[in-house]
Amino acid sequence: MRIPIATYRLQFHRGFPFEAAQNIAGYLADLGISDIYASPIFKARAKSSHGYDVVDPNQLNPELGTPEQFAALARTVRHYDMGWLQDIVPNHMAYDSQNPYLMDILENGPDAEDFDFFDIEWDRASESLKGRVLAPLLGNFYGECLENGELQLAYEETGLSLYYHALKLPIRLDSYARFITQKLGQLAKALGRNHPGFIKLLGVLYLVKSIPAEAKGRERYDGVKFVKSLLWELYTQNKDVKAVFEATIEFFNGEQGKPESFNALDALLSEQFYRLSFWKVGAEEINYRRFFTVNELISVKVEELRVFNKTHALIEELVAQGTFTGLRVDHIDGLYDPAQYLKRLKQKIPDTYVTVEKILELQEDLPSEWEIEGTSGYDFLNYANGIFCLSARESSLQESYLDFTQMDVSYEELIAQKKRLILEKNLAGDVDNLAQKLKSISAQTRAGTDFTRHGLTRALSEVLALFPVYRTYITSDRASDTDRTYIKTAIAKAVADAPLLHRELTYIQTLLLGQDESSLAPEQQTERLNFVMKFQQLTGPLMAKGVEDTALYIYNRLLSLNEVGGNPSQFGISLEAFHCFNQRRGARWPYTQNASATHDTKRGEDVRARLNILSEVPHEWNDRVGAWQKINDAKKLQVNGKAVPSRNDEYFLYHTLVGAFPFEEAERPEFIERVKQYAIKAVREAKVYTAWLRPNVEYEDGYALFVETILRDAEFLQAFCPFQQRIATYGIFNSLSQLLLKVAAPGIPDFYQGNELWDLSLVDPDNRRPVDYARRISLLGEIQRRTLADPLALIAELLASPEDGRVKLFLTTQLLQARKSYRDVFEKGSYQPLNVIGKFAEHVVAFARWYQGTVAIAIAPRFLTGLVEPPQLPLTEAVWQDTQVELPEGVGSIWTNAVTAESGKFNARFLVGQAFQHFPAALLIAQT
Repeated sequence: MRIPIATYRLQFHRGFPFEAAQNIAGYLADLGISDIYASPIFKARAKSSHGYDVVDPNQLNPELGTPEQFAALARTVRHYDMGWLQDIVPNHMAYDSQNPYLMDILENGPDAEDFDFFDIEWDRASESLKGRVLAPLLGNFYGECLENGELQLAYEETGLSLYYHALKLPIRLDSYARFITQKLGQLAKALGRNHPGFIKLLGVLYLVKSIPAEAKGRERYDGVKFVKSLLWELYTQNKDVKAVFEATIEFFNGEQGKPESFNALDALLSEQFYRLSFWKVGAEEINYRRFFTVNELISVKVEELRVFNKTHALIEELVAQGTFTGLRVDHIDGLYDPAQYLKRLKQKIPDTYVTVEKILELQEDLPSEWEIEGTSGYDFLNYANGIFCLSARESSLQESYLDFTQMDVSYEELIAQKKRLILEKNLAGDVDNLAQKLKSISAQTRAGTDFTRHGLTRALSEVLALFPVYRTYITSDRASDTDRTYIKTAIAKAVADAPLLHRELTYIQTLLLGQDESSLAPEQQTERLNFVMKFQQLTGPLMAKGVEDTALYIYNRLLSLNEVGGNPSQFGISLEAFHCFNQRRGARWPYTQNASATHDTKRGEDVRARLNILSEVPHEWNDRVGAWQKINDAKKLQVNGKAVPSRNDEYFLYHTLVGAFPFEEAERPEFIERVKQYAIKAVREAKVYTAWLRPNVEYEDGYALFVETILRDAEFLQAFCPFQQRIATYGIFNSLSQLLLKVAAPGIPDFYQGNELWDLSLVDPDNRRPVDYARRISLLGEIQRRTLADPLALIAELLASPEDGRVKLFLTTQLLQARKSYRDVFEKGSYQPLNVIGKFAEHVVAFARWYQGTVAIAIAPRFLTGLVEPPQLPLTEAVWQDTQVELPEGVGSIWTNAVTAESGKFNARFLVGQAFQHFPAALLIAQT
């Protein structure tokens, strides 16, 4: 198995194709990256900016380049002895015309070869959906789209299709009879009933009516193809047939202003295996599993072995060829049975590096039976970020937040509220599907026969809203002790909140824990297990939408903590907890990824590093936001008698400005537009004054205008910039420390594209902006040349002008070269926390990695507002005074600093000021 030294995430899209990646492969190798980490590269929806909306997993995305260009990139990667970690998407595909598997189902229904390909509830109780899948893809109500002429029937060589703008859906073969017979009499008059063309059309009509009933499998597909070819031949070779077909199309497409003229098309559409609807209908009537709440992403039944094999054919081929040397599995919690999936994946691609996207709560562990190397790194991100939040100042910052916003709600209560909101507004149809299954099961027992559908729906909603983790992993009638604890905790809270539902809730607990009546028929046991599995597939999307995409945009106490997998009510993490976390990872998951920014993070890694400084200066922060509020109050619009933005949204904005304000003045005009777009997305995600489902344009426009007004206001900028610049200066040192910890801690350091310089991005799509690689290539070449010549002179220059980002690039390449040179100590070495003593002991993070006679000691500073005042640097013994790191027994006295190239001696203790003589982060290498 190839284990990466360091991975580098590349976001492929039309603007960054295979050729662009090939052009920077040499730069990444020089930087010290061992493996490119590619976003999905399989055929996706046209103009996809991210690749997660796959339409065919067995084709490369043609928008990224030709097969030859892909092969050239693969050769270049191998040339530099680099690996290729590929992001794959087993959970879902795009609900799109280019999705051949879905179009097959929409055309052929139960006769489709791939009928079981997607996770569809064909037996939904609603009559309008029995045997049909919802297609909630219309921008308006179905009736209005129909009568406005937006739904258009068309006839082409491929047969009859329905167009809705760029969307193209097939028409089932049975409906061809309705189409052909609509003006059959007119054709009979034009040709005569004995005309060969008319007789041939009658033969086609007979085949249309007989094929669906008689033919199966490939025979049916061949028959359908034959019918379509005969029709097309008639259409193209007989002008009378063509004229009648075109007149029939015109008839079905109706005439605007005459609603009754659309009756025929309405009747034809009612026969299809899909039901077109307004996209908002999906929230309540959805009958297929989606990715979270995205109608355009339909989930795949990858638990079916045939589907698994089909969707992984190209992946397996590229692994076998050696092109892919590792896989990152997207949204593992969405799968029916993650453990089974991972086992099958390992069987298909043995000896291949695999990580998964898994959100873990702070005290949660990965299931030990999973056959993987670890996660994609959110767990590390939140622990590493947490140690830069000064826990002792929590009450002061809490007071500041409450004083400004008047929001007095606990984070736990807010989560429950917002998860209930998502259940009611976005996932009602998903809960209804689950309640239908539960009603069917409960009706089989005396204990549950009187449970109503309504009561069961309410009970399910309570449990789901209070579920403490993304999901459990029950796969049989036995639950693990951990899963039992999560379930019992959620049920107990639900009973306390809704005591009138205690019988329903108790019954749900018996089902989830496999404690239902023992004398069950095999099919009843299967039905119950299926309910449990479906329940587990729903808790994750609810957590993601309720917490990540709602609560984290409302609870704005300290935005650096509002991160994927984070818990902003946990105000900081102790060094002891950080060290314990690293020790566990080193022992169990030594090759897991360490991330500090990803394509999904809420803000860039250096934005978080800045914002953590606010935890150190809460009183000053409180004074500043109060002053800014007074300056800007008159700039707010009044919408329905209320000032826009709200105080909480204004607090959120000031956080954002402090964290993301650019170093360079030339970037400010673009920054204003970026923040306006971000502000609109943020308030829609918060769902308080506006939302994606119900946009409040007045509030959004008022907020955007406020952003632009204050960022062009000289009085505000004069009050804002000095404080912001001070925070940004301290943030630089937090960023450098975070970088050192990521590279030196157990796990594989992962770098998001462009983050080798300052990353002041906001949430996607802001973090997918183009990266200036030409600049980075030039800077790296200069840094590496000057490092060889005179590293200390270079360092002094970099620290004198850190705003240009070169100091971060320098530290990145120095650390990665060290990791490459001492690979074994970082991959296999033990992890030992080091004790720090002296006046500023709490301001230092130190640990050792030890393997077969080599020791790497990482020393990183934090909480620097209590040590230095800009422009003073946190360097030398004059600053750090008597602060010392106690070294492990047996460490040799000769060391080399991998950052500065300095060498020296130490004894049992080492002065921090000596380690930080020239640079505010140290990686010391010694031999025992």
